[in-house]
Amino acid sequence: MTTAAYTHQPLAERLRPHSLGEVIGQQQLLGEGMALRLAFESGQPHSCILWGPPGVGKTTIARLMANAFDAQFITISAVLGGVKDIREAVDKAELARDGLMAQRTIVFVDEVHRFNKSQQDAFLPHVESGLFTFIGATTENPSFEVNSALLSRAAVYVLTSLSEDDLRQLIGRAQAIDAVPSVQDAAADRLISYADGDARRLLNTLETLAVAAKREKLTEVTDAWLMRVLGERMRRYDKGGEQFYDTISALHKSVRGSDPDAALYWFVRMLDGGAEPRYMARRFIRMASEDIGLADPRALRMALDAADVYERLGTPEGELALAECVVYLAVAPKSNAVYKAFNEAKAFVKKDGTRPVPMHLRNAPTKLMKELDYGKGYRYAHDEVDGFAAGENYLPEGMAAPDFYRPVERGLEIRIADKLRELKKRNHQSD
Repeated sequence: MTTAAYTHQPLAERLRPHSLGEVIGQQQLLGEGMALRLAFESGQPHSCILWGPPGVGKTTIARLMANAFDAQFITISAVLGGVKDIREAVDKAELARDGLMAQRTIVFVDEVHRFNKSQQDAFLPHVESGLFTFIGATTENPSFEVNSALLSRAAVYVLTSLSEDDLRQLIGRAQAIDAVPSVQDAAADRLISYADGDARRLLNTLETLAVAAKREKLTEVTDAWLMRVLGERMRRYDKGGEQFYDTISALHKSVRGSDPDAALYWFVRMLDGGAEPRYMARRFIRMASEDIGLADPRALRMALDAADVYERLGTPEGELALAECVVYLAVAPKSNAVYKAFNEAKAFVKKDGTRPVPMHLRNAPTKLMKELDYGKGYRYAHDEVDGFAAGENYLPEGMAAPDFYRPVERGLEIRIADKLRELKKRNHQSD
């Protein structure tokens, strides 16, 4: 391929990873020891469903799997394709299998939820016979959209939206290959907010900017120039002049500050500015976990239910459920005790050594393990007074009690704090 031809490739294609190490995000699946990485390292491909929002790497992972196993890669679009395309894929897979190289085949079906039952059923005999490995990509819950027979033959991997840091890294990669000019921090923040976790949206927008910048002979993308070039597309996320991330910050702080009127105001401002209600629902789930926590566990359920209602009703009816949710979050008792405890625990584990699990806490499913004293001396809490084994130690030997979780004196955590004090007292008396 010539250099001239290469430069005409879309930016998203030019930056498409060629190895697992180049993939941005999805470390919960692709990190060391994680499920999907282990699948790559196993040497044996298996059928799977990649479930996640747009622009998070589903197609890229499927292609990388084909490369990793030196397999023929066949793509079918469930939006445009049908049974004819499936038959053609079967023919190609048979030719590859029976050829001199005896090559494997991976059939990748994009938007697999768009195929009806009979179309999905057409894959079954070939998946069962091992003619090809099936990989489906979907933005919808496969439990509802993929036939149970096909679903039972495929592992399901859940991909998540890219984080702000992930998207910032993607901008850096585009700049590294001179695909786009330098981007000021404020402009980068706006682009990242607009992309909303979607790498494809970010790269397509960057490509538009690169063309405009080249035409105007600019070497740097500023926030003001960005707004002028993209105009209404960006103002949908910045109606009235405030930057998108400032507005969501105001909403989050209003909820944290227990002001339902301010929370409603900023929520409506976000909607009026064109913010995606699904994005708002995700932020409410975050607020319920970060700022309310166990002071009112119902808040998280409320946020999840509001998100589900919006999925069922859409705009505008579903937005009322989101409004109800944001008011509830604002008036709920607040606690970030679990949020702080989680961060402290992560920091501790990161710097601490790998301590062995105490023998009495180890599982002993085999005779040999029992002979080695695995599980010996463990006290079954349900058999103890009040279901509490006073004096029992559940931490590694020699590790002092870290006191990560410190409940606040608000909401349900008042009662949690009382119980923890009582349990600590009983532990001390037992000692």
